[in-house]
Amino acid sequence: MVKAEEDIGRVKIVNGRYKLSGKFHIPEANQPIFNEDTGKLAGITNPRDMTYVHSYGGEAIFFEGIATGKLWASRCDNEKCANPGTIYEPFRIYCPDCLRKATPIDITEKARKTARVHSYIITARSGAFNSLKLPIKFINVEFEGVATILMGYLSVGEPEMGMRVVPIFNTKKPTYTIVDISWVPEGTKESELPEGFTF
Repeated sequence: MVKAEEDIGRVKIVNGRYKLSGKFHIPEANQPIFNEDTGKLAGITNPRDMTYVHSYGGEAIFFEGIATGKLWASRCDNEKCANPGTIYEPFRIYCPDCLRKATPIDITEKARKTARVHSYIITARSGAFNSLKLPIKFINVEFEGVATILMGYLSVGEPEMGMRVVPIFNTKKPTYTIVDISWVPEGTKESELPEGFTF
């Protein structure tokens, strides 16, 4: 169902509060599903057009960063923490050890120089709202000096354990979601990158 312009669910923040306009849930009539072999009712469709509001809160810096070609991580700067100075990627708002607010840090250059495939899996099937080209080459990326591992996907080539990879970013038409960052083997040429992505 195509929505009229005034029906599209939109959100903005005014005076520190969310302001919603449009329709966020448009139900349609159910349709029966019949088994063509037996003529018997097998179920119904339950079509819905829903717009979800996903608030990033303190993680907004991460998603805005990848849309502009930066990879933000977080670091615990609490000297009383059991693990002060620990860097976390994916980005965390709070240190998981001491629960103090973490400091955002830009690790884009660290990623370009030290990122490696820790592990990987290739899948030919995905969930209902997948926007990635199949098969998806999911990779877990490790960085020198970072305590955690970031899950992502490889856009060019075939993954290998320990392979050096570099981040690429969807900066031309960002979605402001995790799919705006991908990875390619070190040495990949700019001409080989997916449309809309840059180093």
